[in-house]
Amino acid sequence: MSDAQKVLLVTGGSRGIGAAICRLGAEAGYRVAVNYASNENAANALVAEIKAAGGAAFAVKGDVGVEADVVAMFETVDRAFGRLDAFVNNAGIVDVKARVDEMSGARVERMMRINVVGSFLCAREAVRRMSTRHGGKGGAIVNISSAAARLGAPGEYVDYAASKGAIDTLTIGLAREVVTEGVRVNAVSPGITDTEIHASGGQPDRVARMQDLLPMKRAATSDEVASAVLYLLSDAASYITGAILNVSGGR
Repeated sequence: MSDAQKVLLVTGGSRGIGAAICRLGAEAGYRVAVNYASNENAANALVAEIKAAGGAAFAVKGDVGVEADVVAMFETVDRAFGRLDAFVNNAGIVDVKARVDEMSGARVERMMRINVVGSFLCAREAVRRMSTRHGGKGGAIVNISSAAARLGAPGEYVDYAASKGAIDTLTIGLAREVVTEGVRVNAVSPGITDTEIHASGGQPDRVARMQDLLPMKRAATSDEVASAVLYLLSDAASYITGAILNVSGGR
C-alpha cells in the first residue's frame, strides 16, 4: 500500500492548524478530505490550492456537534475515496473570555458538544473504518488537544481547557482500547498558536499580548503544529500510541 493511495480526513480543515495539516498531508502523499462546518469558500480555496500543487483533495461539509453530520461526513469520504487511513480530530471552538461564574449553561453545553462529544463521535466513526475488529486494515488517529488542559486557562476559558482535558483522556483510553486492532491514537497539545481562533474568541490581539510570556518569546505557527501531527500519523511513529505530544515551546 503506497502513501499515495492513503486517505486523510481532517475536521475543521479549512483554516488554521487544520488547513496546515491538510496541506502537509497532501505534500506527504495523502488524498485529503477537508471538513468544514460553515466556511465553504475557505475549504474550496484550500482544495484548489492542494490540487494546483498536484495533490488530491475535496471538501466535505459537516458540523461535528451534530451526530447526523458526523455520520454523513464519513460516509461521503467512503464514497469519494473508498477507504480511511488517517484521521485528525481538529475541529473545535473557544468562546469569549469569561470566568466560570459568568458562564451560561448554554455556553458550556455548546463547548462540550462540539469539542468533546463531536470528537468522540468522529473517533467512533474512524475506528469503525480502521479497526481490524470491523474488517479494517488499521490506521492512525491524532486528536488536537491544548496546553490549556494542563494550565486550566483561569480567567479566560476554563470550559475550553476542561474540554481539552477530556480529549487527553479520550486519547489515552481509546489508544489502549484499539491497540491490538491496528489503530494508533495519539494527541498533539499545542500552546499558543498564531491562528484565527483567538479572534473568534474575541481576543484578536492575544498572540501579541502573550508572546513575551512564552519561553520562546513567540507563538507557534500552524505548520509547526501540523508537522507534529503528520509525524504521529506516519509509519515513523509506528510504536507510539496513547501519547500526548506537547508542542508548546516549553510552556
